[in-house]
Amino acid sequence: MPPKTRITKDMIVQAAIEVARQSGYENINARTVSEQLHCSTQPVMYHFSTIDGMKRAVYARADQLHSAYIMTIPPDQDPVLGIGLNYIRFAVEETQLFRFLFQSGYAEGNSLLEMIDSEALLPVLAAMREAAGLSMDKTRQVFLTVAMFAHGCASIIANNGLEYNEDLAAEHLKRVWTGALLAAAQEENEHEETV
Repeated sequence: MPPKTRITKDMIVQAAIEVARQSGYENINARTVSEQLHCSTQPVMYHFSTIDGMKRAVYARADQLHSAYIMTIPPDQDPVLGIGLNYIRFAVEETQLFRFLFQSGYAEGNSLLEMIDSEALLPVLAAMREAAGLSMDKTRQVFLTVAMFAHGCASIIANNGLEYNEDLAAEHLKRVWTGALLAAAQEENEHEETV
């Protein structure tokens, strides 16, 4: 008789990610996860004494997947536009995970303003700053404008309010990016003139 497969915490989290992808985070529970793993609910409840605790672990993993996804930018693409388009694409390709991350109430910290100050975003902001010739403060403002547009677009698509069109999304994202750059440059020039 072959030995039983040991169900690990990581296996449970991955199975719960699949449940969330297929039917939404609301359906993550001991039964659906154990069905995904083809086991009893006992290993699931052994590793996670509460469903809320399991959902929080799944949320953290989904957040890692999202971060890796949006930061994978082709070398020939503008980093801000690449992140913006990837953000929108994630909502298209991983609709249920997007809803879990941004519409479930499970987010703790990691607000958009906190993300702009994070170490992970520094290389993107530095490249953006160099390309635009702006101060870091203005660069962050431009990034915030683009991020707000991308999140709005992604949310509308994730909630079936708009059919995804890559060319249209890219065109409008470029407009937002260009407009934000122009406004930031104008504000910096006005500030320099008054100093």
